[in-house]
Amino acid sequence: MTNAKIRNPESQWFGRKSVSPQEKTQMVLGVFDSVAGRYDLMNDLMSGGLHRLWKDTLIRKIRPTPQLSYLDVAGGTGDIAFRIAQKAGKGANITISDINASMLEVGQARAIDQGFIGGFEWVEANAESLPFEDNSFDVYTISFGLRNVTHIDNALREAFRVLKPGGRFFCMEFSHLESETLQKLYDLYSFNVIPKMGRYVTGDEDSYQYLVESIRAFPKPEDLSMRLLDAGFSRVTAEPLTFGVVAIHEAWKF
Repeated sequence: MTNAKIRNPESQWFGRKSVSPQEKTQMVLGVFDSVAGRYDLMNDLMSGGLHRLWKDTLIRKIRPTPQLSYLDVAGGTGDIAFRIAQKAGKGANITISDINASMLEVGQARAIDQGFIGGFEWVEANAESLPFEDNSFDVYTISFGLRNVTHIDNALREAFRVLKPGGRFFCMEFSHLESETLQKLYDLYSFNVIPKMGRYVTGDEDSYQYLVESIRAFPKPEDLSMRLLDAGFSRVTAEPLTFGVVAIHEAWKF
């Protein structure tokens, strides 16, 4: 068994199913094609609205200003980019990248609905192979998207490459609860309620079964921190939110 297989087990798993890396990429695309239209509604229902507070916390840590350039990866619906734009004010350079065209279409429609006329660049791209020059952005964000990347380490190296020296990396992702008792209760809710909720709201139970399973397969904060260091980042930190349901990972490029 190669070291790559040891360090990147997520590349061979789609939830609890063993698949090839190529199959995983295509299957994840299928998941988000299916749920794109009601993705944000499901986020509200699944988290009881907490995802909005988590995202607001992320924006406070970023401290957006109009002088900086931003790349939001796996950000197709625009949720993080819109918050950055609101805080940064006019003049901010914000690029939204997503591998899924359906998610980008939802985000572009939402931008119009929310009164954003221009101001964003929308790019269909894989987080593992971004079509941007080296040292292009001051801030890189990826929110609830890294766990769906086939090769996480490739995405982290790409994040490091496209950031300018002094640039900051932010990842907000579901994590592992600090309490074993709370984790068991959370698992009961996740596996028994969320897929059924997905069936009633989107007509797709299987996609939400995958999303729940992908959360459990995501690296623990200490593991992801090591992988960020391996990718070249410095000053790596992880801040748990809501008892560890979510964590914000921050790192710098020097």
